[in-house]
Amino acid sequence: MKTYSLRNKLILFVLTIALPLIFVTVYLIFSLYNYSNSYDDIVSNMTIANSYNLNFKNEMDESLYKLVVGAVTFDNIKEDKSLQDPYKLIGDLREDCSVLMQITTDKESKTWLQRLLRNIDTLEERVDDIKDSLNEGSHYDENIEMLDNNIYILTELIQDDIQYYIYYQTQSIENLKMMLNEQVQKFILLWIFLLFLIVTCIVLATVVLSDSITKPIRELCGVTRQISEGNFSARTEVKTGDEVSQLSDSINEMSEHLEIMVHQIKEDERKMRYAELRLLQEQINPHFLYNTLDTIIWLIEGNLSEQAVDMVMSLSSFFRLSLSDGKEFITIQDEECHIRSYLEIQQVRYHDILDYEIIMDEQIYPYKILKLTLQPLVENALYHGIKYKRAKGKITVRGSFLPEENGRKILLTVTDNGVGMEQEELERLQKEITRPCKETESGFGLANVNERIRMNFGMEYGMNIQSKKGEGTSVQVIIPAQRMAEPSERGAHEE
Repeated sequence: MKTYSLRNKLILFVLTIALPLIFVTVYLIFSLYNYSNSYDDIVSNMTIANSYNLNFKNEMDESLYKLVVGAVTFDNIKEDKSLQDPYKLIGDLREDCSVLMQITTDKESKTWLQRLLRNIDTLEERVDDIKDSLNEGSHYDENIEMLDNNIYILTELIQDDIQYYIYYQTQSIENLKMMLNEQVQKFILLWIFLLFLIVTCIVLATVVLSDSITKPIRELCGVTRQISEGNFSARTEVKTGDEVSQLSDSINEMSEHLEIMVHQIKEDERKMRYAELRLLQEQINPHFLYNTLDTIIWLIEGNLSEQAVDMVMSLSSFFRLSLSDGKEFITIQDEECHIRSYLEIQQVRYHDILDYEIIMDEQIYPYKILKLTLQPLVENALYHGIKYKRAKGKITVRGSFLPEENGRKILLTVTDNGVGMEQEELERLQKEITRPCKETESGFGLANVNERIRMNFGMEYGMNIQSKKGEGTSVQVIIPAQRMAEPSERGAHEE
């Protein structure tokens, strides 16, 4: 019996259905080509016009009002991110309207564009009048009167012109829609005929080709499923003489080496993750250092030498514990000193909004913890909780053993009474911290801490976040109770 390659079988199958589809496609492209171009032009025109319809009047009125009342000047208005330069607004609108004049074909739409351009010129003249008046000095009442009687009316007229332009462009779309409906009716009739022909061809081709293609593929799927579940001894027995048979031989060969490769990939990934996380934890935010040094200079200039000395000592302790001679693990006592140094520095900078309390059971001091576990949590509580509160806030850090029924574990908690989070935001953050830190879109520091804990101690350990809008946030960290001399539950960390 003559055999055909899988490629030839598929080519035959594709040709069976391709020819009528090509005919339908050519007909459809030809019928809709002109409509598509016209529709795209109108939609593009309406998009440009609608952007000004939504924003131009409000931005122009607000900017000119702030100029008149002296909140900003023409020279520094660009520095205010909430305002726009009136001349830039006018220039952008004139430029876009000029482009629309060249590409708009509808007569009524062009009429309103011409009126719009005239009103833009008038508006620019009125802005010039206000600018001249402001340069001359105290003409506040006159400027307010010009705003009410000229500017606001002109921006209203411009907005009306834009809306009329959009209206007539919408009318053009309706005309195109009628043309399209006629084309669609013709296409439906043709498609019904061709659909019947295509379905008939597909059914016949499927019956002929199914046994020679689908049966060996189903056998391959069954074997690959076993391999994916960890059964690397599974083998296939496909002897069709085509590409599927070659694939079967390749799968058999692959399964012999897959276990070794998977193990090697996991080992390489683990080493890369360790290297990446070690690099991340050694990075020190330069802005924190710059701000701290600025505060020290400010204290010295203010003759507060004792406070400056205390802050320098806290900064020295902070960096000494951050580096820790390159060690991955430190004692909980050292970690407490680290966050205390950090909070002492930040309390000087944010003395009017920050208060803190550290309550640690001294019995957990000799136990080990990953370096830089609590500091990112305290920093997160300060910058995302306390700073956005409109009153003085407090950060509380606690540490103690969990009850014996939970095993030998230590519970560390960082709590703030800041702004807190909505339930939706909290759920999103809880999901983010369970992902690898390099894949997170937000909460990078928290994800980093959580991932390091799980990689070093196991998946049963890690972080839990609770928060309520307006009441604050609490981050709990659970780690095993291991003294510094004891090996990690997951083995010593590779250097």
